[in-house]
Amino acid sequence: MLARVRVDGGYGVSVRQEAGATRLVSLDERGGWRLRFPHVAPGDPMEVVSINTGGGIVGGDKITCDVAVDAGHMRFASQAAERIYRSLGPAAEISTRLTAGADGVLEWLPQETILYSGARLARRFDVTLAASSRLLMTEMIVLGRTASGETMRAGSLNDQWRVRRDGRLIFAEAFRLDGDIAATMERSAIGGGAKASALILLVAPDAERHLDRVRSVLEGTDCDCGASTWNGLLAVRAVARDTAGLRRVVVACVTAITGRAMPRVWSL
Repeated sequence: MLARVRVDGGYGVSVRQEAGATRLVSLDERGGWRLRFPHVAPGDPMEVVSINTGGGIVGGDKITCDVAVDAGHMRFASQAAERIYRSLGPAAEISTRLTAGADGVLEWLPQETILYSGARLARRFDVTLAASSRLLMTEMIVLGRTASGETMRAGSLNDQWRVRRDGRLIFAEAFRLDGDIAATMERSAIGGGAKASALILLVAPDAERHLDRVRSVLEGTDCDCGASTWNGLLAVRAVARDTAGLRRVVVACVTAITGRAMPRVWSL
């Protein structure tokens, strides 16, 4: 059997404010990745949707994503969940760089990333913000194809986050799972049996004012979740046994923070 060709791909997109609207400045698409720009009503934020025409990511693939907003407003989403397939060798690598300039607004709202049993993923986020910019990030990880009853009995996840505002590191996180991930997540001090997790991060001068509203929408959910604020950040964490419940939490929180519905691709 012929070995699959490893992909060195990804995309780059930058926008800026011109004549009262957010307009495209540059666009780069590589290795089967495409970006689409759905029509929006006048005055609404620009929407950008990423499409992986290859259908998924395998070990050895190296994906680089660059998204930049200069004094405009972009909502970035993915057409579908991203799939990380089983690997017998190296990890798949995804490196994402997000930038928002002065008064820029970036909403990073991809759908979930699904790790198949045996998948190996090394992922990194590097975020650079101006003091007056706003960033809303959501990231969901699903461990195994839960819809078909699959659990991750082997694999690895190495997730690194770095967020800088006005040149200063304000948020850093390192998360690693390896080996029998399902067994690790069963432990009460780690996942309590959860098979999916989400992190929602808001960085904005007024982040604290959203805390009560977010906590109110978290009440009564079927996920283990919580929200806190500090130094111009709002963080929401949630874990769940199923993807559908986790998606409902993410949608409710994003809607509460932004006052807008999710990008239309989320309803497909």
